[in-house]
Amino acid sequence: MPLKSIQPARRRLADEVYEQLIEAIMRREIGPDDHLVQEKLAAELQISRTPVREALMRLEQDGVLEVSSRGSFRLYQMNDGEIRELYQARAAIEGQSARILADNPKPEVMTELRECVQREENVSDSSAKGYFEANRNIHRKFVELAGNRFLLEMFDMIWGKAMAFHLFAAIENVDLSKSLGAHTELVDAVASGDKGEALEVFTRHIQNGFNLQIEGLRAG
Repeated sequence: MPLKSIQPARRRLADEVYEQLIEAIMRREIGPDDHLVQEKLAAELQISRTPVREALMRLEQDGVLEVSSRGSFRLYQMNDGEIRELYQARAAIEGQSARILADNPKPEVMTELRECVQREENVSDSSAKGYFEANRNIHRKFVELAGNRFLLEMFDMIWGKAMAFHLFAAIENVDLSKSLGAHTELVDAVASGDKGEALEVFTRHIQNGFNLQIEGLRAG
């Protein structure tokens, strides 16, 4: 079967554009009202349109961007139903991770979780990005220590930097500090060895996060 030749240089360039766009979203340099046009981005970056188009299409596939009526790209705006589905998926992944940990609550694992919570909740960067990264690091540690690589892969997909941050930043309209806290309660629930309790506490915690998310979007 004949195969097309691979062009690694062009692929690397598209990856660089992709990373630059993600960083711009994280720095709030690209917002909901901005329209990204291939030609303008290519001219600004002083490159051809092909790698720019590839990067934009990849971000669209990731659910970060959507094509506007004018053919440009803009940040994808999730509706309430989609946000609920996202949090339901989080509850399934993180709740199962909590059950796995509670089934065999090793002291050294509980210590690592408590140290992570203490370290991350001492936020030095009080921006939306700082709180977002602290929350992600805490929740990821639970899934990581559960030792199931498929759960971790799904976690990373849901907490994909650009899309998840763009959504999380709406909490800034309410009170970012509310996004942290009660994480020690999660560790206590896992340490109890009660799988049902661990699942219940995680589910309630994530539901509270969903409520805060919706409140932030309404206040925006």
